[in-house]
Amino acid sequence: MGADRIEADLIGPLPIPSNVLYGIHTRRAELNFDVSGLRLNDFPELVQSMAMVKKAAALANAELGVLAEDKAWAIAAACDDVIELNGIDDNFPIDIMQGGAGTSTNMNINEVVTNLALLKLGYRVGDYAHLHPNDDVNLSQSTNDVYPTALRVTILRACDGLTTAQASLRDAFRAKGKEYAGALKVGRTQLQDAVPMTVDQEFEAFAELIDEDIAQLLSAARLLKEVNLGGSAIGTSINVPAGFPNLACTYLAEISGVPVVPARNLIEATSDTGGFVSFSAVLKRIAVKLTKICNDLRLLSSGPRGGLGEIRLPPVQAGSSIMPGKINPVIPEMMNQIGFQVIGNDLVVTLAASAGQLQLNAMEPVIVLNILQSMRMLTRGMDIFKHRCVDGIEVDVDRCRALLDQSLVLATPLAMLIGYGKAAHLSKKALTEKRELRHLVEEEGILTPRQMEEVFGGSAKFATTLMNSAG
Repeated sequence: MGADRIEADLIGPLPIPSNVLYGIHTRRAELNFDVSGLRLNDFPELVQSMAMVKKAAALANAELGVLAEDKAWAIAAACDDVIELNGIDDNFPIDIMQGGAGTSTNMNINEVVTNLALLKLGYRVGDYAHLHPNDDVNLSQSTNDVYPTALRVTILRACDGLTTAQASLRDAFRAKGKEYAGALKVGRTQLQDAVPMTVDQEFEAFAELIDEDIAQLLSAARLLKEVNLGGSAIGTSINVPAGFPNLACTYLAEISGVPVVPARNLIEATSDTGGFVSFSAVLKRIAVKLTKICNDLRLLSSGPRGGLGEIRLPPVQAGSSIMPGKINPVIPEMMNQIGFQVIGNDLVVTLAASAGQLQLNAMEPVIVLNILQSMRMLTRGMDIFKHRCVDGIEVDVDRCRALLDQSLVLATPLAMLIGYGKAAHLSKKALTEKRELRHLVEEEGILTPRQMEEVFGGSAKFATTLMNSAG
């Protein structure tokens, strides 16, 4: 290993380790922002998106005649190396939580791309007289349009993984419902017995909760396809050649596979973070829905003998260091905690978005940290939830039927035949005397044998059809 090289900026000279590809701005940021323990290289998807923006800008600059072809080629090739992340991860060491509205992230990319390009051109790392991080790699750009554009591209690229996880989980619930189609059980409101329903109706409702959120997520994602690339510092396109915004966005769409377009008003788009707020709100909505589903599964599997015990969750680990044989619903508990974190992350995004001032929001680093963290946890969490919990759920049909028989929920369809008042009287009597409702109805002789069989004989068709007609 050689001696440290010395680089200088307006603050003064600074030693840079000889074995790294970054430069002085990255080194200062590395020293300044060591707070969260989360580095830029912990989010390779963001690093890749930044490199995609740099490549698009270089190609646009070359086509517009403001960047020499050899420099553009070297920059584009260096960006490809960054996109591939081939053994250069350690060159993105700065804390994701940083001041400066993302300037340190932008300069980290600029410096690494520059030094990779210098090597391709046959020069030494740090020989900026031949290719410069600001003058060449950052040409026609500013942190204030590059960084938010890359954030949007990163989020949009991650959407496919998230929606795939959602769809897979939705399908798992739907399949589980079909597996136990027609099995009757107690439906509950406010944790009290309410009306009869079928197992497949309950699981199909879980599937529908998830399906609705897929549509909401895709709708929110559309807001992020408008970017401010080419707006430069505040959206006025200062130091940007005519035609650059459209051309750079065309190249970026080709490189990233994300159909980005220039925003209608680049000044508005540079300062506004409303798209991030809307997208984060949908992530919160997803988290809330998943938390509700997991709460239900924990209740339905409670016991196994002292609780509802209507379903059995797959045993994935021992549940206690002191209670032999105890199995806990650890996967739903994990999802609950992911949900809490995502809800908290959304509050951070909201506060950061509200902190924007005049022509820029300097709090975008914490916005992207929380959105990417939420997306990553939801995507990974739903995949684990599907494979290690939902796929293996077993419904105890006999237990469901026993609880149904012992409950008073059949008083509701019974009321359609004998009237609300009479049904309420029999229901209260059954509860007081701790008897089954069926036996009291038999004693009263108020139903024909066929009606008795329809109400109390386990006919899913009667219970669901009658309740639907009542609704």
